[in-house]
Amino acid sequence: MYLRSVELMSDKIEQPGEYPFNIPSIRSLERLTLSNNVTFFVGENGSGKSTLLEGIAHQCEFNTAGGGRNNVFETHASESSLGDYLRLAWLPKMANGFFLRSESFYQFASHVDEMPESLRYYGGRSLHEQSHGESFLNLFINRFSSKGIYLLDEPEAALSPARQLSLLRILHDLSSTSQFIIATHSPILLGYPGAEILSFDEGHIHEIRYEDTDHYQITRSFLENRDRMLNELFRDD
Repeated sequence: MYLRSVELMSDKIEQPGEYPFNIPSIRSLERLTLSNNVTFFVGENGSGKSTLLEGIAHQCEFNTAGGGRNNVFETHASESSLGDYLRLAWLPKMANGFFLRSESFYQFASHVDEMPESLRYYGGRSLHEQSHGESFLNLFINRFSSKGIYLLDEPEAALSPARQLSLLRILHDLSSTSQFIIATHSPILLGYPGAEILSFDEGHIHEIRYEDTDHYQITRSFLENRDRMLNELFRDD
């Protein structure tokens, strides 16, 4: 592990009632200790998990639109208002890494096309010439080949279930030398053995068992009781 804890410097916040400090999980954050090489952030949309992940990327000096320290490009989604108020504790400090932001991956792929010499780190050909899922998987296989800290925001967005399993294998192969923090809705990814799962629901960040996540429970209920759940969903009251 490299990143040991994340602390919110509340005393520096001048407008605590404004976004993102009005998100309950962020407002209640004091010091978040990380205890595993693979950590998942889970929670409903708007719960703050991606916001905190972006803030961590900002403090790592990664491009918050996606990429590492050497990827410099601009997009409307690249501003972090939380990052300046976070303090990270390292042991040791890790400079190598990558921030995957699914929603701005297209802009990142265009940025890579402008640097042809960098294509060898992404499978040897333009990410735009591959399917969305192929480009994600080639990024994971080729760019995550050395030790570092890797921050992934909803990587399952472009991955089929089979390729989500492939990502689990990549995590397994790299987790002894690298650290992963992943915001996800995927019950497949959350099933990674021994991972720490942190929920952003209920107004505070807290550890939760895999079997207690909504992702697991709702998916299992649907698969086991599909007809009943659909009948209830589509019922006219």
